[in-house]
Amino acid sequence: MTSPRVFFYVQHLLGIGHLRRAAAIAQGLIEAGASVDFVLGGAPVEGVAPKASKVVQLPPAVASDSNFTHLLDADGNKVDERWKVTRKQALLDAYDAAKPDIVLLEMYPFGRRQFRFELLPLLDLVAAELPKPLVAVSVRDILVDKGRMDRAREAVDIVKRHVDCVLVHGDPRLARFDLTFPLAAEIADRVRYTGFVVERLPPVSAGLDRAKGDILVSAGGGAVGFPLLSAAIRAKKMTRHRHRRWRVITGANLPAAQRRELDKLAAGDPDIVLESFRPDFAGLLAGCHLSVSQAGYNTVMELIALRCPAVVVPFAEGGESEQTLRARMLTERKVLGMVDPEFLTPGTLAAAIDAAQPPAVLELDLDGAARSAAELLAAWKQARR
Repeated sequence: MTSPRVFFYVQHLLGIGHLRRAAAIAQGLIEAGASVDFVLGGAPVEGVAPKASKVVQLPPAVASDSNFTHLLDADGNKVDERWKVTRKQALLDAYDAAKPDIVLLEMYPFGRRQFRFELLPLLDLVAAELPKPLVAVSVRDILVDKGRMDRAREAVDIVKRHVDCVLVHGDPRLARFDLTFPLAAEIADRVRYTGFVVERLPPVSAGLDRAKGDILVSAGGGAVGFPLLSAAIRAKKMTRHRHRRWRVITGANLPAAQRRELDKLAAGDPDIVLESFRPDFAGLLAGCHLSVSQAGYNTVMELIALRCPAVVVPFAEGGESEQTLRARMLTERKVLGMVDPEFLTPGTLAAAIDAAQPPAVLELDLDGAARSAAELLAAWKQARR
């Protein structure tokens, strides 16, 4: 049996967490013998896509703000119908050129509804093929709860018509899919838990002494990280760690004016190191004394895998609920500390930092990239019989 070709559609809008998780899954597929067309709909991010994949860059779309109010094109203009027609055709042309055996959609139909204009035509095109490629969805375990049962029903209908396999990147010992998707029982025959997707991390040395490490402050890509970063810099002098080095990774997408403001806040303290990006971030996380960060999926899973003491401030703007729910569950299990973003001040953050403890052990499946690839290839082989 020949190795399959996977057409993997990924659309990131604000941060790059979705893209990083998808890249880890794509790498797992490549290592399992598949070839991957990595089809990207967000702003280009250098160095994330697996080197062995074929990267297809669609006309990029980004979110206008943290509320995801509008889609903007590469020039910062609100997308119009002409742009949508061009973008849809680019996606369909890429599919025709790839001639894939498997179509893997990141999030849709459980999210990314703004892209129905291109994804529903893609699914219709796939359905008309003989033999029909396997269709799968890649989705994290906790969805953003908008309280819209009509949208949940729409997602179920699309899955029943078009989708063969739903890869849920989580471990039911922490959160079952039905916790945030109320109609999960109706598609239970298609759901496969893969475990959590964690990028390859440096081994934690048995002799590692975190007592000598930095306070590591980070905010993912940085686009919405300023409140956390500024509060952390102000909090430093209030904590018992005021004489320790604090390394602040702003993220490459922090607006320039906000970076200048952080530079002013840090001026005069030689123990605050401000950096935009570190390719060895996981290594820093492995050796730091304490991590202070947002609570995105990727970051939290790295914290768990590296058993890193941590305080998180979930991103909760625009009705985002996923980070807060995950952080609360892990706080209850004493895996990390949390500051509710509604009550974020330098003082509340300093108190949480001083109260942080080594994380409790939490047994979770963290081999999600390899498991995702194995589940997907097994489903494809079964469909070909």
